[in-house]
Amino acid sequence: MRVLIIGGTSFIGPYVVRSVISGGHEVTVFHRVEHEPQLPNGVRHVHSASAAFPVLSFPSELISWKPDVVLHMVAMGERDAEAAVQAFKSVARRLVVPSSGDVYRAYGVLIGSETENGPSELLREDLPLRKNLYPYRKMAKGPEDWVYHYDKILVEQVVMSDSQFPATILRLPAVYGPGDNRHGISAHLKRMDDQRPAILLDENQARWRWSHGYVENVAAAITLAITDDHTAGRIYNVGELSVPTTAERVRMLAKLVGWTGEILALPRALLPAHLRDTYLYAQDLAYDTSRIRNELGYKEIVSVDEGLRRTINAIRENPPAIDPPQYDYAAEDAVLASRRISGPAC
Repeated sequence: MRVLIIGGTSFIGPYVVRSVISGGHEVTVFHRVEHEPQLPNGVRHVHSASAAFPVLSFPSELISWKPDVVLHMVAMGERDAEAAVQAFKSVARRLVVPSSGDVYRAYGVLIGSETENGPSELLREDLPLRKNLYPYRKMAKGPEDWVYHYDKILVEQVVMSDSQFPATILRLPAVYGPGDNRHGISAHLKRMDDQRPAILLDENQARWRWSHGYVENVAAAITLAITDDHTAGRIYNVGELSVPTTAERVRMLAKLVGWTGEILALPRALLPAHLRDTYLYAQDLAYDTSRIRNELGYKEIVSVDEGLRRTINAIRENPPAIDPPQYDYAAEDAVLASRRISGPAC
């Protein structure tokens, strides 16, 4: 099988490339030269400035290569989704597009753009999406300015609308692992490594659940979608089978690193300013992943504990830059002194 990967050089992409190559498939990666990760021998690279976000055009050599499946790792709005569909619908037999859980109405509740809470159970692929799209923003394109819209809802609508060019959608979780430049667990890990006596959490966030996935497991799910034509026209949630609360996830991390401090959940108003956010943790962003497990036989190839261990090691080897105001331990100590660590430990 010939697989064209648009993007594919940052974080998740290289894992997908290696996974697809290991299955004996041909891979071409279309990207800029900003990221040039180590990829297996035999991977073909096509470099172009037009691979910059948003991707609105494709070199003729990609079309003439006639890929069987196109994986668009960086489809962010309707314009670049439309461009990919138009370029490859008469060439490839299928399009695979990673999406996000931010399409669900539950995410709109989290950011305050939706007021109607959905059901409390795990999110299935057929549950309501956000009613409100993200705001438009102006971007420059040559001599003219045009309006560009980031929204995975629009991406999904575009790629699923052409019956002659079937697509597969993968709604990804919060992905973690070596190479993650968002450093999702680094703030908690630093406090543990600094031997802080307690980690303070917003009490609503402490109870909130968000689906996660280790990067190699997510890459394995994407590979299944690429290599199995039965996924045409299907939407799949991807994520770990168990979805712990934020407090439970912090406790998992603590166990792995041997930290024995307190996990303290407090009302937001009692937290130091640097630990307050604006999210509304009224509805979990936790996925039901039974569809991909039942239909494609998906299962994790790396355990949750092992994935966390690898992530911990990667962060310790290459720690992210520190933003000192986000580690105002004096302010945290003042809260602890006022509470005397007698609040509701998680």
